[in-house]
Amino acid sequence: MTADVDARTPTVWLLRGHVMHERLHPVGHAFVYPMFQVACDLGRTETSRTAWFAWDRWRALSLRSSDYGPHDGSALLPWIRARLAEADIPADGTIWLQTVPRMAGYAFNPVSFWYCHDREGQLRALYADVRNTFGQHHGYLLGTDDHGPIRGETRLVCRKAFHVSPFCDVEGQYEFRIRREGTSWSVAIDYRVGDAIRLRTAIAMQAEPFTGKRVMRAVIAQPFNAINVVLRIHWQALRLWCKGVPFFGKTPPALSTPSPNPSAPSDREIRS
Repeated sequence: MTADVDARTPTVWLLRGHVMHERLHPVGHAFVYPMFQVACDLGRTETSRTAWFAWDRWRALSLRSSDYGPHDGSALLPWIRARLAEADIPADGTIWLQTVPRMAGYAFNPVSFWYCHDREGQLRALYADVRNTFGQHHGYLLGTDDHGPIRGETRLVCRKAFHVSPFCDVEGQYEFRIRREGTSWSVAIDYRVGDAIRLRTAIAMQAEPFTGKRVMRAVIAQPFNAINVVLRIHWQALRLWCKGVPFFGKTPPALSTPSPNPSAPSDREIRS
């Protein structure tokens, strides 16, 4: 899984696709929604500015540095480089951020993904930047046990350490699988407690050139793309409550320091 970048590579991509969510316990519950995102090269944020898009500036679509990483508005690339160095992960190449952009200044991202590559373009780490509806945030820094390349069959495992859904307690572990083939970008996440999968999530996107015509088409098709994230979260929460799914209250805020992938017998990447 590589991401070769040179001067001809776009600094930002438009991603269009779907998000799927399937709850398996204690009741069955599933939904699929269309959505669009952007993928940005964090090393070239200043050159990614267009009439439609910009970092830390007002545009129809925008990203704000304070929404990610340390959440203090500081530069994101030095911050993630420092976290990777602390974890001894050799990801010294291009880093892409996949996220829902702000529309008219608003966005809410349950999870954004940072793809961290080495200089040869091989994926070495995934940083899952997670937020909940209580205004808290947490990060999971994921890599293989030997810090080797992450491939399509690699499973990245970490213990759950942060309250996300009020219908899931803070227990168990996540398993991530990443596939980047051509213009296809997909992330699958299984949430396990013990040997049982409680929840499956998949985000499947197709990358398109970030042109005015394509962006306009995406916005017309989904004019409430950003606010729909929150509205749908609350609608699905109401449906779960009506089904009698147990409710778990908010836990204390998690530290913004990323949780590494622990080297424990139950928390190892598995190759099929």
